[in-house]
Amino acid sequence: MKIHFLGTGAAEGVPAMFCNCAYCNAIRKAGKKEFRNRTQILIDGVLSLDFPPEAYANSLNYGYNFTNLKNILVTHSHQDHFYAHDFILRGYKYAAVAEPLLEIYGNSVVAEIFRECTSHEMKPEVAANIKFNEIQPYTVLNVDGYKVIAIPANHGKIDCLLFYVEKNGKGYLHLHDTGRIGEEALEYLAQNGAKVQAVAYDCTFVGGVGGENARHMGIEDVMLIKEKLLKLGVINTKTKNIITHFSHNANPTRANLKKIEKQYGVIAAYDGMKIDL
Repeated sequence: MKIHFLGTGAAEGVPAMFCNCAYCNAIRKAGKKEFRNRTQILIDGVLSLDFPPEAYANSLNYGYNFTNLKNILVTHSHQDHFYAHDFILRGYKYAAVAEPLLEIYGNSVVAEIFRECTSHEMKPEVAANIKFNEIQPYTVLNVDGYKVIAIPANHGKIDCLLFYVEKNGKGYLHLHDTGRIGEEALEYLAQNGAKVQAVAYDCTFVGGVGGENARHMGIEDVMLIKEKLLKLGVINTKTKNIITHFSHNANPTRANLKKIEKQYGVIAAYDGMKIDL
């Protein structure tokens, strides 16, 4: 599996659009190498984890033709993770589509957002080639040859899913947006055979700590989840532990993240980072 981190920022992006804080101003001055679009992960060029407002820009920046996109796994309904308006453009006079059917997987709230955002403008011939699959946590799916396990996140009052994706014995674990994940959810991964070569953790607070009831994590929270996954046998000492989904509030510069990488033995994702499993 080829994992491509197209975006690694939190909801506001980095630098934040309307922000005049010291971090954002310094990042603007530093230039594009420090910029972070909102989160999107692409697997093998055909399976997307989330679909943010920057999806179009990501396709241009990294040379992807999203007419080849077959499946999208949506974590939750927040607009930085699911920008449903773009799907009205997938067909009719807007696009000649090579891959006829696009399947989207998400919970009931995501399904509602999809209907709200597309019902007024989507042409019938476009709608016919987009299938929304409503899914629940604690589910094992076959998504076009990929084994997918969906578990619940801890994202406050928002229903949110986390995903394990496996193909040809290689597994990727997608753990954001979430705070500290419940024991039952982690155990479900182990019970259903998740064996992870790379895991991407929510590290919105970067060097900070979210704590027990937060809906995002910092590096110390990540370390707690990492140890639980190790004990369950879901990851091992060779697994790539990646942190991502960074907020501008936490100084997510390359220089600051390098310190965290060295101290905690993790990999800090950046926009455009690729990992082969």
